[in-house]
Amino acid sequence: MAKDTIVLTRKIQLYIDCDDKDKRAAYFKTLFTWQDLVFRGSNMVLTHQYVQENLKDLIYLEEGVKAKLANATADPEGILNTSRMNTTYKILSMYFKGEIPTNILSTVNTSLIKAFNSDRLAYWKGEKSLRNFKKDLPIPFSGNSLKLSNDEKGREFLISLFKVPFRTYLGKDRSDKRVLLQRALVGQVKICTSALKIVKGKIFLLLALELPKKHHELKEHVIAEASLSVEHPITVSIDKNHFQIGNKEEFLYRRMAIQAARHRIQKAAAFNKGGKGRKKKMKSVEQFTNKEKNYVNDRLHLYSRHLIDICIKQQAGTLLLVNQTSKEEVAKEDEFLLRNWSYYGLVEKIKYKANMAGINVIIE
Repeated sequence: MAKDTIVLTRKIQLYIDCDDKDKRAAYFKTLFTWQDLVFRGSNMVLTHQYVQENLKDLIYLEEGVKAKLANATADPEGILNTSRMNTTYKILSMYFKGEIPTNILSTVNTSLIKAFNSDRLAYWKGEKSLRNFKKDLPIPFSGNSLKLSNDEKGREFLISLFKVPFRTYLGKDRSDKRVLLQRALVGQVKICTSALKIVKGKIFLLLALELPKKHHELKEHVIAEASLSVEHPITVSIDKNHFQIGNKEEFLYRRMAIQAARHRIQKAAAFNKGGKGRKKKMKSVEQFTNKEKNYVNDRLHLYSRHLIDICIKQQAGTLLLVNQTSKEEVAKEDEFLLRNWSYYGLVEKIKYKANMAGINVIIE
C-alpha cells in the first residue's frame, strides 16, 4: 500500500545564537569534535558490520568455529552477546560515550545499518566496495532532539540542539522554508531524522519533514508519454495533446556558453597576479563552475515541475518515460551527451515530484 506521506529535506543556514566570543568558539569546537567522531564512528560501524556479514565466508577458520550471528541468550548456536544491531552501537558507546550525545550515536548506528543492508547483496557479489566516509560527514540526530521556537521579531526561528543555541538565516526566502518551519513549530508536520552539516565554517541544517501528499484528481488509465532528448528536454503526449518543454537553444547552448567562458578564464588564470596562493588565482574559475551547476539544476527543476503540472492539469495518473533506458545507454557511449545532457538528474527530479503528486512513473 502506498504511503500517504512524503519526506522533504530542506537546507537551512544556521548561526550560533551567542554574542559571547569565547562561548561561540567553544560551541564551534564542540561541533567540530562531534563531526570528527561521527566520521570515525561511521567507518567503524560499516567495518564491523562487513566483518560480521562475511564471517561465514572465512574458510580458513577451523571447522569447529561457530559463525551464527545471533544473540546467544536467544539462540544456543549464536555467538553474539547482544543483538546484531546493538553490536556496533556498543562499539560506538565504548569509544565515544561522554564525548558526544548518545542520540547522535544511536542515529548514526541505525542509519548506517539500514544503508549497509541495502547494499549487502552488492558487497557479497563484489559489485560494490565498502563505503568510505569523508571528514565533512553531516552530524545526524533524531527529530525529537530539535527544539524549535520563534525569535523576538518573528521572522527567524530559534533552535536548541543538545544545549547548543542556533538561529536560522532565511533571508528573503523565496522558497517554502519559512512556511514549513512554522508548520513544524505548531505541530502540523513531523520533524524526522535530520542532520547538521558544516561547510567551510558555515553551519547548515538538513531538516527532514514528513508531509502528507497533495491529493489531485488523477485517473490511472490516463497515460502521459514523455520523451527526453537534446533537441527538446521534454516532449510529452497525453491523448491528442502534445507539449514541448524547453528547447536546445535555451538549455544546451547556454550551458556550453558558460563552459566556454570558464575555459577562457581558466587559460587566463595562469597570468593572474600571484602571492595569495592557488585558491585566489582560481577563484573566478570556481565561480563559473558553480554558475554552470546552478544553471543546470535550476533548468532541470523547472522542466520537471512543468511536466508534473501538465500531468495534473490533464489528470494523468501514470507517467511513462519512453525509451529512456536505451537513451541512457547511448549517452554513455557519446562523450558529448555524457558531459552536457543530465539525463539522470532530470529523471530523478521527475520521479521525486511525481511521487509528491501521487503520479506513478514507469521507465521504459
